[in-house]
Amino acid sequence: MSVYWDLKHRLGVAVNDHDLRKVLDCYQPDAVYVTPAGIAEGHEQIAWLHNQFLRGFPDFHMTAWFELGDCDNPTVTEWTYTGTHLGPFLLPDGQEIAATGRRIAIRATCNAHVTDGRISSHREYYDQLELYSQLGYGLVERGRLPA
Repeated sequence: MSVYWDLKHRLGVAVNDHDLRKVLDCYQPDAVYVTPAGIAEGHEQIAWLHNQFLRGFPDFHMTAWFELGDCDNPTVTEWTYTGTHLGPFLLPDGQEIAATGRRIAIRATCNAHVTDGRISSHREYYDQLELYSQLGYGLVERGRLPA
Protein backbone atom coordinates (compact mmCIF):
# COMPACT_ATOMS: atom_id res chain seq x y z
CA MET A 1 0.00 0.00 0.00
CA SER A 2 1.05 3.59 -0.53
CA VAL A 3 1.74 6.43 1.86
CA TYR A 4 -1.78 7.66 1.02
CA TRP A 5 -3.28 4.45 2.36
CA ASP A 6 -0.98 4.51 5.40
CA LEU A 7 -2.41 7.94 6.21
CA LYS A 8 -6.00 6.78 5.67
CA HIS A 9 -5.42 3.78 7.95
CA ARG A 10 -3.92 6.07 10.64
CA LEU A 11 -7.02 8.24 10.39
CA GLY A 12 -9.27 5.18 10.85
CA VAL A 13 -7.35 4.09 13.94
CA ALA A 14 -7.46 7.61 15.39
CA VAL A 15 -11.23 7.86 14.87
CA ASN A 16 -11.79 4.43 16.44
CA ASP A 17 -9.58 5.45 19.36
CA HIS A 18 -11.58 8.71 19.65
CA ASP A 19 -8.25 10.57 19.62
CA LEU A 20 -9.07 13.95 18.08
CA ARG A 21 -5.46 15.15 18.22
CA LYS A 22 -4.37 12.22 16.06
CA VAL A 23 -7.41 12.70 13.79
CA LEU A 24 -6.40 16.32 13.19
CA ASP A 25 -2.76 15.32 12.61
CA CYS A 26 -4.01 13.54 9.48
CA TYR A 27 -5.49 16.73 8.00
CA GLN A 28 -3.97 19.84 6.43
CA PRO A 29 -4.70 22.91 8.60
CA ASP A 30 -7.07 24.23 5.89
CA ALA A 31 -8.58 20.86 4.95
CA VAL A 32 -12.21 20.60 3.86
CA TYR A 33 -14.33 17.78 5.35
CA VAL A 34 -17.71 17.25 3.68
CA THR A 35 -20.31 15.05 5.41
CA PRO A 36 -24.09 14.67 5.27
CA ALA A 37 -24.16 16.64 8.53
CA GLY A 38 -22.35 19.62 7.03
CA ILE A 39 -19.10 21.03 5.68
CA ALA A 40 -16.14 21.70 7.95
CA GLU A 41 -13.19 23.83 6.94
CA GLY A 42 -10.03 23.68 9.02
CA HIS A 43 -9.06 21.84 12.17
CA GLU A 44 -11.45 23.60 14.54
CA GLN A 45 -14.55 22.80 12.48
CA ILE A 46 -13.38 19.25 11.67
CA ALA A 47 -12.88 18.59 15.40
CA TRP A 48 -16.33 20.04 16.15
CA LEU A 49 -18.04 17.68 13.64
CA HIS A 50 -16.20 14.66 15.02
CA ASN A 51 -17.05 15.71 18.59
CA GLN A 52 -20.76 15.91 17.77
CA PHE A 53 -20.79 12.31 16.56
CA LEU A 54 -18.62 10.96 19.38
CA ARG A 55 -20.71 12.77 21.99
CA GLY A 56 -23.84 11.00 20.76
CA PHE A 57 -22.13 7.64 20.18
CA PRO A 58 -19.30 7.26 22.73
CA ASP A 59 -18.59 3.71 21.50
CA PHE A 60 -18.54 4.73 17.83
CA HIS A 61 -16.48 2.39 15.65
CA MET A 62 -15.72 2.22 11.93
CA THR A 63 -15.02 -1.10 10.20
CA ALA A 64 -13.59 -0.95 6.69
CA TRP A 65 -14.88 -3.70 4.43
CA PHE A 66 -13.75 -2.46 1.01
CA GLU A 67 -10.81 -0.36 -0.16
CA LEU A 68 -10.41 0.59 -3.80
CA GLY A 69 -6.94 -0.93 -4.09
CA ASP A 70 -5.99 0.33 -7.53
CA CYS A 71 -6.55 3.97 -6.59
CA ASP A 72 -4.09 5.84 -4.38
CA ASN A 73 -5.20 9.45 -4.44
CA PRO A 74 -8.00 9.73 -3.61
CA THR A 75 -8.25 6.78 -1.27
CA VAL A 76 -11.75 5.30 -1.39
CA THR A 77 -13.13 3.15 1.44
CA GLU A 78 -16.49 1.61 2.27
CA TRP A 79 -17.27 1.26 5.96
CA THR A 80 -19.80 0.08 8.47
CA TYR A 81 -20.28 2.55 11.30
CA THR A 82 -21.56 1.15 14.60
CA GLY A 83 -22.31 2.61 17.99
CA THR A 84 -24.82 3.04 20.78
CA HIS A 85 -26.75 6.29 21.10
CA LEU A 86 -25.86 7.17 24.69
CA GLY A 87 -25.53 10.94 24.51
CA PRO A 88 -27.14 13.96 22.87
CA PHE A 89 -26.97 13.96 19.07
CA LEU A 90 -27.30 17.16 17.07
CA LEU A 91 -29.71 17.18 14.12
CA PRO A 92 -29.20 19.38 11.05
CA ASP A 93 -32.02 21.70 12.20
CA GLY A 94 -30.22 22.44 15.48
CA GLN A 95 -32.36 20.17 17.69
CA GLU A 96 -30.70 17.53 19.82
CA ILE A 97 -31.98 13.99 20.15
CA ALA A 98 -31.65 12.76 23.72
CA ALA A 99 -29.96 9.41 24.20
CA THR A 100 -32.16 6.52 23.06
CA GLY A 101 -29.88 3.61 23.98
CA ARG A 102 -30.37 2.26 20.46
CA ARG A 103 -27.58 0.59 18.50
CA ILE A 104 -26.79 1.76 15.00
CA ALA A 105 -25.10 0.05 12.08
CA ILE A 106 -24.93 2.21 8.96
CA ARG A 107 -23.14 1.85 5.67
CA ALA A 108 -20.81 4.63 4.59
CA THR A 109 -18.18 5.46 2.04
CA CYS A 110 -15.56 8.15 1.83
CA ASN A 111 -12.75 9.44 -0.30
CA ALA A 112 -9.76 11.43 0.83
CA HIS A 113 -7.39 13.50 -1.30
CA VAL A 114 -3.89 13.87 0.09
CA THR A 115 -1.60 16.85 -0.50
CA ASP A 116 1.91 17.08 0.97
CA GLY A 117 1.37 14.07 3.25
CA ARG A 118 -1.93 15.14 4.83
CA ILE A 119 -5.58 15.02 3.85
CA SER A 120 -6.64 18.20 2.05
CA SER A 121 -10.17 17.14 1.08
CA HIS A 122 -12.28 14.43 2.66
CA ARG A 123 -15.79 13.53 1.50
CA GLU A 124 -17.90 11.17 3.55
CA TYR A 125 -21.28 9.76 2.56
CA TYR A 126 -23.89 7.89 4.59
CA ASP A 127 -27.67 7.76 4.52
CA GLN A 128 -29.02 10.06 7.21
CA LEU A 129 -32.48 8.50 6.93
CA GLU A 130 -30.95 5.10 7.67
CA LEU A 131 -29.27 6.57 10.76
CA TYR A 132 -32.36 8.44 12.01
CA SER A 133 -34.62 5.43 11.38
CA GLN A 134 -32.37 3.29 13.56
CA LEU A 135 -32.69 5.93 16.28
CA GLY A 136 -36.49 5.72 16.09
CA TYR A 137 -37.03 8.68 13.77
CA GLY A 138 -37.97 8.78 10.12
CA LEU A 139 -39.11 11.49 7.79
CA VAL A 140 -41.30 12.75 10.63
CA GLU A 141 -40.87 12.23 14.35
CA ARG A 142 -42.89 9.26 15.61
CA GLY A 143 -46.07 10.39 17.27
CA ARG A 144 -46.06 13.69 15.39
CA LEU A 145 -47.67 12.86 12.08
CA PRO A 146 -48.74 15.75 9.85
CA ALA A 147 -52.40 16.79 10.16
